[in-house]
This record gives sequence, structure tokens and C-alpha cells, in this order.
Amino acid sequence: MTKRTLFNNIISHKSDICGFWHGFPHSDSTAALYPFFNVNNDFELGRTLGNCFDWIMLEHNNLWQHPENIPMFDTLGGKARHSLGQDGVFAECEDVAEVERFHWPDIKYCNFEDAEKAAEATIKDGRAVLSGSWCPFFHVACDFFGMENYFIKMHTDPAVVEAVTERLVDFYLRVNEKWFDIIGDRMDAIFFGNDFGSQLDLLVSPEMFDKFIMPYFRKITNQAKSRGYKVVLHSCGAIDRVIPRLIDAGVDALHPIQAKARDMDAVSLAKKYKDDIVFIGGVDTQDLLPFGTPQQVYDEVQRLKELFGPNFIVSPSHEALLPNVSPENLKAMADAVVSL
Repeated sequence: MTKRTLFNNIISHKSDICGFWHGFPHSDSTAALYPFFNVNNDFELGRTLGNCFDWIMLEHNNLWQHPENIPMFDTLGGKARHSLGQDGVFAECEDVAEVERFHWPDIKYCNFEDAEKAAEATIKDGRAVLSGSWCPFFHVACDFFGMENYFIKMHTDPAVVEAVTERLVDFYLRVNEKWFDIIGDRMDAIFFGNDFGSQLDLLVSPEMFDKFIMPYFRKITNQAKSRGYKVVLHSCGAIDRVIPRLIDAGVDALHPIQAKARDMDAVSLAKKYKDDIVFIGGVDTQDLLPFGTPQQVYDEVQRLKELFGPNFIVSPSHEALLPNVSPENLKAMADAVVSL
């Protein structure tokens, strides 16, 4: 059985063994990881550790190629970023016409050649392809206003917030439509991300979530489903209160299970949702992977496997493994997946 078959069995709730994904190690981590595992790049690292899929995000594969180096979304009007709360170009906007006049990106500057090459390499190696634009419309909208402004404008200027979100999602849909035409059935699932939670709760109320996020979120999931793809969502934080909404919107798998966030413990999630959604992640990156022993990591993976069963993909609780995660602990996490 190929790793691609394993992934598709898991996400269809038909597997008798769980899978593994090592995440996307931070660039500062590779100096220790690559020599330890005797590999030259992340592709080889994934093969060595037994990944069942590769993440081929379009934006990581030279998607945006504007000849004048104009960013895809100039959210700060050319200014340098110094905080999530700093004013974006629509910080004071009260008129939808101003949103319409903005220089929104043109898909003609998108290039898919590198992503297609990466997908071909993954397919040749027998792993599933998870791809698509990252579609971080929640984050980009936040940048266009500044975080505090964004949340306030949901109340004071809802039409402006909706206009910005509409333009963002429209662009991501056009990007994905083009990519889906190119990649066809060589892709197994769309993998996209928006962090909807903090360590303690949602960043916006469920009511605001339903008004300003879910209608646009459904456009992305509906598009992918219409092309026959499974849907994998990345969202950090304490998002338990909206997981039923995500399931209803067609999400097949949820990543990364921020283990230390409120109500995101494996016991609770497995009890409530494991028959309705596949979980990817759960191996704590806040305490366990940086500071635990290999045996503790190994034992935790065994616990997660018992809780979630075989339709589960073991992975770190955040994809960007930092340098404080030792190669030994990464190896213990991978080794535990294939143990009896």
C-alpha cells in the first residue's frame, strides 16, 4: 500500500493504521535535522520519516511573480510591518467604493510551474498531494485593517469588512480554479489555513464568525468539493466552539490540534468528533516536543493513537517545528507511528 493510499483511506475513515506528517520545519531547524537524518532537504526528510502526504502550498512554490515585485496584497501601503495591530490601508475606510478602487491582484501574475513539478515529485514518491492556495482571507483582512480595527469594524462598518473579504476570497477562488484545472486528479485534498483561535478561545464570537467568516469559508470548501477533493483545514487555537460548523461546511480533516489550547485536548476532541472528522496533529509543540524525552514523546503518540484510532495522522501541534525540538524527539514521534 502506498502512502497516498493510506492517506486517502484515513481521510475516508476506512483505515486500519494511522499515518504521519512531520510538518514543515522552520528554516532555523534544518541545520540540526538534516545531518541527523542524513538528508539534504525537506522532501527527503519526509520520505525518511514516513510522511503519508506532502504539503505543496502554491505560495511556497513561486506562485506570485509580479514583474515589478509588487506584493500580492499590499495591506500596509508599502510600510514595514511592526505589529499585527498596526493600521492597514483600510484602517479608516468607511466607504465600499474605496475598497473597489484598491489595486487588487491580477491572476495573470500567477505561475503554477514550480507547484506542478513539486506535485509530480510527490506522486512519483508515492505520497498524497495536499495543495492549493493557502487562502488566509481572515488573516489578510486583519492586516488590511489592523487587528483591533478589523474586529471593531465588524460592528461599525460591516459592509466594508464584507467588501474586503469578498475581494480576497474571489482572488483565492480564481487561483484555485486555475490550479485545479492544471493538477486535476493528481491532487488529493486542498489544504488551507486561517487561525481562528487564541490559546483560550475564538478570536471573534460565534455570531461574528457566522457573519464574516463562514459564508466565505464555504465558498472555498464548496469549490474544492465540486472538483472531488477532500478538504483539510489548518487552524491553530481554541476553536472547539466552531468545529461543528467546520464539519457542516465540508471539512474532512482538521490540523494541527493545538494540544495546550482550551478544550482542544485529545480526550475531548476524540469523544465528540472523531467519527465525523479526521484529526492531523496533536503532539504538543509547546512543552512535550521541546522539553520532553524521546520516551515521553513515544508514549504520548501511543496515547493519541489509542484515543483517535487508526483514522488519524500523527503530527506536531504546529507545523513549523522550531529549533528547540530535537531530532531525537522527532524520530521518536515518527517511530511511534509504525510501532505495534
